[in-house]
Amino acid sequence: MKTILNMDAGFEIVGEGRNGAEAVELMDQLMPGLVLMDINMPEMDGLEATKQIKERYPYAKIIIVTVSDEITYLFEALKRGAQGYLLKNLTPSSWLQYLRAVAVDEVPMSREFALRLLQEFSRKKLARRDTQLTGREKDILECVASGRSNRDISLKLAISEHTVKNHLKNIMQKLHMENRVQLARFAYEQGWVSQSFSDDGAQK
Repeated sequence: MKTILNMDAGFEIVGEGRNGAEAVELMDQLMPGLVLMDINMPEMDGLEATKQIKERYPYAKIIIVTVSDEITYLFEALKRGAQGYLLKNLTPSSWLQYLRAVAVDEVPMSREFALRLLQEFSRKKLARRDTQLTGREKDILECVASGRSNRDISLKLAISEHTVKNHLKNIMQKLHMENRVQLARFAYEQGWVSQSFSDDGAQK
């Protein structure tokens, strides 16, 4: 990154932090106008560092620097105040063009459009994750989307409730989801179940 920035006389590197906590400290000392922020860092990650910097210095422009498989984190980064993002595998010329635009407030895309774009990327990425689920996990996910309780699922699939709970934990970890509502929505989006069910939870 330093090599790329040094290619343009319009940028001056004033500091470099090894983690989010150092980034916040350096911001207090140096007050740069533009910050390139990684997400995965020790002590304090880039999301929290972004939030703290923007709370103290709203004028600062923070660009998240990431790799493509971290796209799901970018929506949260923008919510915390980041102005945009750069993928690490872009060409140096693309980097400099984007950063120049941000520096003079000519962001290539609006904040609202960027948020919608990230949501779409996240949705498409989740759509590919069904291939990570086993056959049994897909069966359980369909049951969850049908409104069945853990007990109902255990009876239907002839497994214990404890096993059902463990399967659900695995599914949520694989899909990066937190609750049954999100799981049900994912199943609907995959076309695995209909959104119309009878009162006893069976699909119509």
